[in-house]
Amino acid sequence: MGEFDRISVYDALGGGTVADTLLWRKCYGGVMMLTGSTVMWLLFERAGYNFLAFIANTLLLLVVILFFWAKSASLLNRPLPPIPDMDISEESVLIVADEMRAWANRVLSTMHEIAVDGNLRTLTLVAVGLWLVSYVGSFFNFLTLIYIGVLLSLSVPLLYDTFQAQIDEKLIVLLKNTRTVFKKADLILQRVSMSQKKQKKTE
Repeated sequence: MGEFDRISVYDALGGGTVADTLLWRKCYGGVMMLTGSTVMWLLFERAGYNFLAFIANTLLLLVVILFFWAKSASLLNRPLPPIPDMDISEESVLIVADEMRAWANRVLSTMHEIAVDGNLRTLTLVAVGLWLVSYVGSFFNFLTLIYIGVLLSLSVPLLYDTFQAQIDEKLIVLLKNTRTVFKKADLILQRVSMSQKKQKKTE
């Protein structure tokens, strides 16, 4: 493919249930995710329902149902509620901790590139990204942004998987043009810094 080795979107998403859901290979998961997020958004954003009250009422209803289910099961010789042993394994905690550590290291590495190395490209990308988040956030509240993120996660991977070849061609052209712009900007900054140093020496 030129500069990049093309990999499938399914492998890039890690495979498994998550990739199947985001690429709509298991329609049940995609439909459940879309329906659930839409209902939550309508409840909290349009109907004005309080999130904390919703969680408390849902848990209360669940606990009451389980209580009466258990009582009726003992009286009628029915099976108890099918609740597994709820225990968080040490392996799952270590996986979450590793993911958080990797994310924190990426953030610290980006800060190092900006503050120590003076990387103009990284600074520009971070500044543009944060500005876009701030600009979009000024139009929507946090819950709506999460809902938009869910909609994008259920549509963008599928569209990219369908039109990967065409999109990759456009991205390669865009990347080459961006690299050219950054190289020119770096040359200009180097010339400016060199001229300032010469001026200081002459003074």
